[in-house]
Amino acid sequence: MKFIADSMLGRLARWLRLLGHDTLYYPDIDDSLLLRIAREEDRMLLTRDTRLVKVRGLKDFLLLDENDPFEQLKKVITTFNLSPAETRLYSRCSLCNSLLDTVPKEQVKDLVPKYVYLTTESFKKCMKCEKCYWEGTHQERLREKLRDVIYGD
Repeated sequence: MKFIADSMLGRLARWLRLLGHDTLYYPDIDDSLLLRIAREEDRMLLTRDTRLVKVRGLKDFLLLDENDPFEQLKKVITTFNLSPAETRLYSRCSLCNSLLDTVPKEQVKDLVPKYVYLTTESFKKCMKCEKCYWEGTHQERLREKLRDVIYGD
């Protein structure tokens, strides 16, 4: 399932991307363009805008009442039954939504902190925006937070 999040849902979009879900997000997009992209690319619209969901003919949307991004994430996961098997942590760039590529360690030498370079063997990189990702304590914290969101109250 592909998503597009309205301008009020930036943190939710980032979390969905971290979980590997194709999620477009534009912080300053006009509503008509947002709707056009959603329709043309067959994306589920995630929104907090009650006015937006009243647009004639709009049917693929989820209206989120929650203020907290983790409550929003929980609602998206439960509403669309996004199973953990569909979750591909760090397969998409959290900034630009592009798919990440596994790259040789040497390719990131000048892009990551020296300690990370010396102590880590596996890296992923966004070829569009150059952001680098690696296995670290942040990934375990992300997994813990995801477990809390899905199974905790």
